[in-house]
Amino acid sequence: MTDDPPTDPALSAVLSALSLKDERRTGWQLRGIADPESVAAHSWGVAYLTLLFAEQAGVDPDRALRLAVVHDVAEAETGDWATRADETAETYDPAEKEAAEAAAAADLLADFDHAHDAWAEYEARGTPEARFVKDMDLVDMCLQAVVYESEGRYEPGESDEFQEYDHLDEFFATAEPRLSTELGRELFDAAKEEYERVRGQSS
Repeated sequence: MTDDPPTDPALSAVLSALSLKDERRTGWQLRGIADPESVAAHSWGVAYLTLLFAEQAGVDPDRALRLAVVHDVAEAETGDWATRADETAETYDPAEKEAAEAAAAADLLADFDHAHDAWAEYEARGTPEARFVKDMDLVDMCLQAVVYESEGRYEPGESDEFQEYDHLDEFFATAEPRLSTELGRELFDAAKEEYERVRGQSS
């Protein structure tokens, strides 16, 4: 097995992006979730929600799906930066994150202008499709919290990373203020209601 990179730059970039299949979502790791999802698994969840609800949201499904598939591709190089609501938690400089992800996307998508355009559109949030996909990104996270809560995949109260929030509440706290579409808020409310129902059963 050789460590030499492929001679084809485009193939090398594709192989680098595939590392998202093994890149674990940082927020779940901090919470002590057993065997947390990968960034690629999350991206599939966002794409699936986009496929199911794009027409109901009144956005172009094909265009929205392009954004959903590539929205986290930069994390193949930067890793996943967890958004925190807990004021006691260490966090990141948003400008540093933006610059790092822009550089990573430019590198990974240098030979794929159409994919880079989709990534840039998502980041700019200037179109209905971008705002809708961002909401599906947040809703997917909340639905995943429902799954982890229902499966008992963590030990409540054992993580020092979540001092201000019980159970998986912080994931809902970070999502809610960032929602920007009516359908996104409706799906969020449904996910939160189910989370609270499941949490009540496990208490």
